This record gives sequence, structure tokens and C-alpha cells, in this order.
Amino acid sequence: MAERVQQPPAKRLCCRPGYSTTCRQGQRSGGTVCGGSGSGQGGSSKTQSPESLLDIAARKVAEKWPFQRVEERFERIPEPVQRRIVYWSFPRSEREICMYSSFNTGGEESASSGESGDETRLPFRRGIALLESGCVDNVLQVGFHLSGTVTEPATSSEPEMVCSVAISFDRCKITSVTCGCGNKDIFYCAHVVALSLYRVRRPEQVKLHLPISETLFQMNRDQLQKFVQYLITVHHTEVLPTAQKLADEILSQNSEINQVHGAPDPTAGASVDDENCWHLDEEQVQEQVKLFLSQGGYHGSGKQLNLLFSKVREMLKMRDSNGARMLTLITEQFMADPRLALWRQQGTTMTDKYRQLWDELGALWMCIVLNPHCKPEQKAAWLRQLKKWNSVDVCPLEDGNHGNELPNLTNALPQGAHGNQDSGARPHRTVFTRAIEACDLHWQDSHLQHIINDDLYTNYCYHDNTENSLFDSRGWPLWHEHVPTACARVDALRSHGYPREALRLAIAIVNTLRRQQQKQLELFRNHKKDLLHKGVTSITNLEGWVGHPLDPIGTLFSTLMETGRGDEDASHGGFLDFSAGPMSSSRHSELHLFPSTRRFLEEGESYLALAVETALMGLGQQRIMPDGLYAQEKVCRNEEHLIAKLQEVDLDDTLVKIFRKQAVFLLEGGPYSGLGELIYRESVPMHTFAKYLFTCLLPHDAELAYKIALRAMRLPVLESTAPSGDMSRPHHIVSVVPNRYPRWFTLSHIESQQCELASTMLTAAKGDARRLETVLESIQKNIHSSSHIFKLAQDAFKIATLMDSLPDITLLKVSLELGLQVMRMTLSTLNWRRREMVRWLVTCATEVGVYALDSIMQSWFTLFTPTEATSIVATTVMSNSTIVRLHLDCHQQENLASSARTLALQCAMKDPQNCALSALTLCEKDHIAFETAYQIVLDAATTGMSYTQLFTIARYMEHRGYPMRAYKLATLAMAHLNLSYNQDTHPAINDVLWACALSHSLGKTELASIIPLVVKSVKCATVLSDILRRCTLTTPGMVALHSRRNSGKLMSLDKAPLRQLLDATIGAYINTTHSRLTHISPRHYSEFIEFLSKARETFLMAHDGHIQFTQFIDNLKQIYKGKKKLMMLVRERFG
Repeated sequence: MAERVQQPPAKRLCCRPGYSTTCRQGQRSGGTVCGGSGSGQGGSSKTQSPESLLDIAARKVAEKWPFQRVEERFERIPEPVQRRIVYWSFPRSEREICMYSSFNTGGEESASSGESGDETRLPFRRGIALLESGCVDNVLQVGFHLSGTVTEPATSSEPEMVCSVAISFDRCKITSVTCGCGNKDIFYCAHVVALSLYRVRRPEQVKLHLPISETLFQMNRDQLQKFVQYLITVHHTEVLPTAQKLADEILSQNSEINQVHGAPDPTAGASVDDENCWHLDEEQVQEQVKLFLSQGGYHGSGKQLNLLFSKVREMLKMRDSNGARMLTLITEQFMADPRLALWRQQGTTMTDKYRQLWDELGALWMCIVLNPHCKPEQKAAWLRQLKKWNSVDVCPLEDGNHGNELPNLTNALPQGAHGNQDSGARPHRTVFTRAIEACDLHWQDSHLQHIINDDLYTNYCYHDNTENSLFDSRGWPLWHEHVPTACARVDALRSHGYPREALRLAIAIVNTLRRQQQKQLELFRNHKKDLLHKGVTSITNLEGWVGHPLDPIGTLFSTLMETGRGDEDASHGGFLDFSAGPMSSSRHSELHLFPSTRRFLEEGESYLALAVETALMGLGQQRIMPDGLYAQEKVCRNEEHLIAKLQEVDLDDTLVKIFRKQAVFLLEGGPYSGLGELIYRESVPMHTFAKYLFTCLLPHDAELAYKIALRAMRLPVLESTAPSGDMSRPHHIVSVVPNRYPRWFTLSHIESQQCELASTMLTAAKGDARRLETVLESIQKNIHSSSHIFKLAQDAFKIATLMDSLPDITLLKVSLELGLQVMRMTLSTLNWRRREMVRWLVTCATEVGVYALDSIMQSWFTLFTPTEATSIVATTVMSNSTIVRLHLDCHQQENLASSARTLALQCAMKDPQNCALSALTLCEKDHIAFETAYQIVLDAATTGMSYTQLFTIARYMEHRGYPMRAYKLATLAMAHLNLSYNQDTHPAINDVLWACALSHSLGKTELASIIPLVVKSVKCATVLSDILRRCTLTTPGMVALHSRRNSGKLMSLDKAPLRQLLDATIGAYINTTHSRLTHISPRHYSEFIEFLSKARETFLMAHDGHIQFTQFIDNLKQIYKGKKKLMMLVRERFG
């Protein structure tokens, strides 16, 4: 709490008898009835003595009556009676003190909150430690006011601190606290806890006095004057100004203070007008919530807000009126969050965690307005407040960004009704809409009262077998109401501390659901032929129970599970009496289990079994996929959460029978079941649920397990055709189109769950050829994503080749078949994992055997691109590692190699540009195949291949020892090449130099043939000069030193073919010079001079080169005389 140092103002004016005010009927405490006997609380050592009548009466009065009413009712109250009333007015239970001084008191809230911090830091724990270490002193109780000092021991960083603590209380509740520590928090500080527990645990050590007004009344004038003067003397620095001011006002006849009879007394207890509730610092609640919201989910703020919600539930469970008060403060801060307007303005959605906080907010308001003992005026006030919040523009919608298409609480369609109302006509539903609708609900129905109040409520003579009969054939009560609404009642009963009543209603609801399930099954069986013949189906549940905003199945499951585990504390388990005004509460000896309620369970059935069956019914319900990303994610999240809860339950024979029973129901349930033969196109898929069922049933009934899993594999929303008559949605489904069905935002998650289900079946079916074939067929029929099929193929391969066992050849074939399907699906589409997929398929085929490799090579054109087939498939097949892995003999090796060569040649013919080189490489060891591949290259050279590809193959030919073929290919490549004057860094230059060097090495004839091609294709002067210089260094034909044609003489530059090359080089220098001078800048002058120097070297290679170069320079000087600086540099260098 935000504990303030100053004393709170007195609650009422006190005077002697004779002064009266109008009193009103007191309210009964809504908290836990305070425990403890008179002997225990009074400190009597005679624990066996009966409690006195005075103590019994005083305790009851202290619990329920404000002390002002006691004073007004009786003219004179004996002092001993006053003392006992004052004594018993302090809280006697530590539970509430703990609740107001820590986030959790244990149980469900503690477990769900995930508190992992040091519990000793909680104010309640620290308060106990201070009390037990003797840090509480000077404890004094004056009337309804408790004070004392608490010493905080010194630490390494803080000195010892003494805190003055004051507590006011009324009717067993602490109504205000102050502490000198100055800590600001929602909850009581450790010092307040220590003083409170001192009074609870050691009441006999507390000095108890009557209210100070009673003591003052016993004094005469002299005593009163002495009392006041001593008080002023002791505290003169603090109270002297106030004392003088009061004295002046009292002495003034017309002052306001003299117009009022009596005077304030902070120790005199509550007035009849005071609300009797525990102290809650509203300002600090608002500040803390505002702080948490401002942190935007960081620093654990979301967790802290969830803890506050848990605290509200804890207060409701204790029937503490502060629960609604605290939730109101929280909601006001949520509604004032500036991010709401910002998100609305920007059109963005709130974060998922923030949305969940709003959901919890709405659910808590549902619990509050459904409080079975709230007064009409309270509900009316809540309704006004909820409508006010609901009307604000930024109020979040129930299903995120979309208007809700679900029926409201009070006008819901019957469970079996059909219909698809126009969603556009429905208003948007906010998070408060359901709470507003719940304000119209009441608890006055006589059948409902009997269900929740009477363990013996049966009617064995009841024979009404209609759909809405009040009892089933066994005479057990049923409750027909919109299921989420009925479950909201259960949640409200639990939340307000009525576990027994919640359990009774939950059992009635579950028995109703079981009866409806049976009726629906019978109905479907009677009309099965007609429905299957027509192939028409429609959704039968307008809203799903799993993922519903009210979480009906989760509520029933939790209620039954907590009872089964004995988690519920039935100390509040009083019968509800709605007809007699304020509810009465009676004590029961059963603290955990309610044996009498077992009357409505099957023989041998437990609450746990009933909870499990309820969860299975809810998870198996056929329900339409809701609109909006958040609503769809919530369906997935709630389903997974409920299954996780089920997985914590150990299956015994009884539960296995329930699983079998529900599995049969689900398979045969028709349109009422998500696993029935007929499902609506947009029904929520059952993959996650079926995987859980499959795992549970497999050890006990494998046939049934596979039936469930195989039935659940379907995903009709992705099918290209729909059942006839189902024309409500377009059928534009293409497996390769991203975001295939935009309304299904969670489709990728759903497909991954479908894949997980298939993988689970593949794992379980290992070694069973029949099962594997069935599962394979289901995968090929129902899974439309290549990436998921590839994952399944990989999973099957891993399972089949586990290190601790021999390979499972059947499962390997399944893996290969799935891999082949992936190849066919992705052949004509872009997929970044395609190369990985191809490599994996070859590995898989290798494990299957040589025939599998041969098969994929025979049908390569349906599986691979030509490049993949040659560079990956055939190359891997012919590698040594593959041959060793397969343990092939020579004959088998040759057959496999032959298939690979055939594939390579086919690919080379289809795509010579990318496959020719690979084909040549693969055919090296077979002369005929190699010649065929070479001929394919020659045929494609003139049309379909680039100079780069031809140069690459030419170099390969030279490397393999075929220089003439390399020369032939080089000349073909030169015909495609074109190097302009300024491309002196072109990547093909090295290939041109290599081709010329190859021709030069072969002889004069070959060189003479290629030089015209070079002159035609290359216009770059520096490249031509480089070729010319190389050709003049050695004699042509040096590659064949022993050949006759090698004369040992260098070629003349004055004769062909070098004369042609020299002229072309000089001409290239001249053209390049003029081109460069057209756009030259001064910073390139020095570079240009060097270029001319290289040009002069080429000119001088001709017999008249000196004259030609001089003329060339003179021409430059004349043409470009305007570039004076440049021409000056030219004259300096070249004259």
C-alpha cells in the first residue's frame, strides 16, 4: 500500500448517550468467517473450558455490527462488554492479511503465475520474519486503533530503522494503515504485516483500552485540562499550532466546530454509513497499473499485470468486495492507455500478450456480474460502467480486428441448430459485450437452484425424453443452456468461493453434453445414407468451445480436475440460498472431495475421468474457423494448452475405455464431430488433437488409433473441389500460390501440425508394410506443401536408417516415394531448397538400392532439370563413394554407368549450354558416347552456345589431350566474340590469349587461320599488341619439336598472317587514341602519354613504323591543337 505517515481522519463523531443518528441495517461481511475460539484468541490457558456467552455474543456483534449501531441501540454499554467487542473486532485470520501483502497465497494462482523469485522478499514473509525476530514493540490497542513500532534491522547498506505503524480496523477487517517507512506499493508493507500478526498471534500481550472518547468521559475538568496540557507539552512542536487554533474555534460561539454535537474519535470504530471493506490504496493500484502498461510488456510488466488479475480472482474467491473495486481501477487504466488510440489511428493491431490481458479483463468482469449473491443495485452500477467503457471508440473488440459472428449469451441458437446469419448485420462486439449481456442473466430458475443446492436432486420417475428434458433416463438433472453461458456460471461460482455448487452444475452440464452427443449420433445414423449420398454438410456449431472467449471446456475441465485432485478448499463451500436475500453459509467437514456429488457419476467413474471425457468432447467438436488472426491463433493456443493439461494425466484402464468410447463417437458422429465422415470445408482441423489421441490409443488399440489419425489428415480448405452444395466460399486453391487462403491466417501452423501427425504415424508404422502404405497414400492425398512432404521424407529416412538397427526397406521406399513426389511438385517452381532436395533424393535412392538409382535416371525428365540431372544426379551416381556404398560388381557398375551416360547425352541434347561439359566429363571412359557428346557440342556451337561456354569446353578438350578439337572449339568461340576498343579488362581476354597461344603451338597454318578471326572480333589495341608480341617470341609449331613442319624460324612481320595482325593493331591504336581524346580530362593526361608510348612500340615493329608514328603524332598536334597542355606534353615526349 502507499502507506502515509499522517493519521487518517476520524471516521465518526463520538459523544455520550443522548445523541443519536439514523442507523441502517448493517451489511454482512463478505470475507471469510473469522476462525478461532474465545480461549485461543483470549489467551486463556484453560483450552478445554467452554466459551463464555459474553465472548460468543461479543464476537458475533464484532463481526457484523458497526460500533456506532451498538452505541445507539443500548443507552449504556457495560465496560466489560465494550472491551470484548473491541477485542473481537480485530481480524482473526491471517489469510486476508497475507492476501493484501503478497501477490499470491498459494494454490492455483501461485502455480500459474510462475513466481520464481525469492519468497522471503514478499512483504508477508518479511513481516513474519520481523515478528519472529522480536522486532515488534510498544503495541497498544485503543478502541479500534492499533499502534506499535517495528524495528527494521541494520544491513550492510542501510542503518537500523524504527517505523511507527498505525492500523484502524472494523468488523474483522483492516480499514486503514499508515507506516513511517514511506514505501509506495499496492500491498501492505512488512511492518504493517508484522504488527497485524502480532495482534493475531499474541492478543494477550497487547494492551487493550476502550476508545479514547470513553476514557475522556471518565475525567473531570481538572483531569481533562491536565491531560491536554501534558499532551501539548510532550508534542508541543507538532501540535501547538493546531491546539491553539482549536482552542480559538471552541471559544468562539459562532464557530463551525461548535455547531456540531460531539467530537471526532479515531479510535471509536465505524459509523453506520461506513463501507465495511479491507483497506485498498486506490491511488497506488492506478499508478502501478499505469506503470506496467507504460512499459509495454518489457521488464516483466505483462507478468505483473497477470499477477494483479490473479489477485482479483483471489479476492473474489474470498468474497471480498475489493475484488470488483480493484478490477474497476485496473480497467480504467487499461481504457486510458494512450496506445489504444495510436493503434486505432495507425490501423495496427495490439501485441498478442496485450490482447490476452484484455481477454482476462473481460473474463473477470463476466465473473463479477455473475456473482450469485450481488445486489441488484451493484449489478446496475456495474452495467452502467461497462456500457460506458463499451461505448468508447478505442475499446478493443472481442475477436481482434473483426466483428464477432457469434450469437450473444442470452439469445444463442440451440446447439443443434443450423444457420449462417449475415455477419454484416451484427454489431462489433467488444471485450465487455459478454459481461454486459451477462447482466441479464439471473440465478432464480428453480431447476438451477435445485441443481446447485441439492446433492439429492433426482427424478427417477421422469420420462420426458425430449431434447430439452430436465432429467436424463437415469433421473439425473440436466442443464440446457448455451454451453459457454452455462460454463460461465460455473466459473462464477468457483471464482466467488462456491466450489461445491460449481461442481454440481459442472456435472449437470457434462451429463447434458454426453446426452446430446448420444442423441446427435443416433440422429446422424438415421439420416446417414441421405447425407452421404448428397455429400452435403454444414457446420452445426456456430461457435467452437475450444478457443471461445469464455473458455467453456477449460472451465469444466479445471473444475472437475481440481475436485479430483482435492485442490479446492471447501471452507467457503456453503449452500447457496437465492430466494432468501443475503446468502447463508454453513460449514462442512469435507474439505476437498464432495462424496455426495458422486451420485451423478457412472459406477467406478471419477471426477478426473469425467474431466478427461469433457476435454475430449470439446476438442473433437466440429467448429468453424473464426475470422481474424487473433481469434484463429487463440483456437490453436487453447487447443494446445488443453492437450498439455491432458498429457499430465496418467492413463489407466478406465481412462483408456473413455478414450475408446470417445474415439468411436468422433468417428461415427457425422457433422457434429470434427472427425466425422462429413465435415464443413472451413472446419477447424483436428491434426493436433488426433496426434494426441493416436499416441494415447496406439498401445491399447492400434486399429482405432490409425482410423482416428488417418481420418484427421484431411484438410478440405486446400482441396480444389468442395462437396456439392457447399458454395459459400470460392475454391481458388493452388498449392504453389503463397497465402493460398487469405482468411486462414494460421494456415502455415495448421499444415505443420498436419505434417507432425503424418510423421508420428510414419514412426509408429515402421516395420508394418500395410500401415506404411496406408499412411503414404494419406500423405500423398492430403498434404499439399512440398516443404512438408520433404520433411516427412527426411523423417522417414532417418527412422528407417537408425544406427542401432538394420535399415527398414519398406520405410525407405516410402521415403523415396515422398521424395519423388517433392521432385515432381517443385520441378517447375522456384524453391531455394531445390538443390538440397535433389542431393537428398540421390542419397535416399542409394540407400534403397541400385535399381532405385537406375529408375530415377531412366525417368529423370519428370524429376530433374537437365542441369540437376547431370551435375548432381549422374555425377553422384558415378562417384566412387556410391559404388563402394552399393557394393557393385563390374557388370552392375557398367550398367549404372551406361544409364548415367545415356542421361548425360539426353541432357546435353536438351540443354547443351549447361550440360555439354558435364556430358563430356561423364562420357570420358566410353569412346562412342564421348564422340556423341562432342558432336552435340559442335552442332550447338553455331546457335545455342555462348563463347564463354565454348572456351570452357575447348580448354577441357586441351586438358584431356585433344588440342585440335580444342582449336576447333576455340575458333567457333571466337566467331561469337566482340571486344571493343575500351574493353581492356574484359573477362574473355584470357580466353583469346589462350586460343592464340594454342593456335601458335599447333603451327603456322592454325595460327594463320585464327588471326583473321581475332582481327575481326577484337578491336582493343592493348589486347592485339599483346597477342602480336607473343606470336613473335617463338616459332609456330613448337608443340611438335620433332615435326618436319617446324623450321625453327620466327615468323616475319612483313608477311601474312602477322602483317595482317600488325596492321590491325596499329589501326586499333589510332582509333583508340582518337576515341580517348574526344572526352579526355587533364587528370588522364599522364595516362594517355603512357598509352602513346605503348603505341609507339607497336608502330616500331613495322619496317616503316618510325615514319608512320611521326606522321600520327603530327596529325594529333594539328587536329587537337586546342588541347595546348596535352600537346605540349606530347611534344616533350615524342618531339
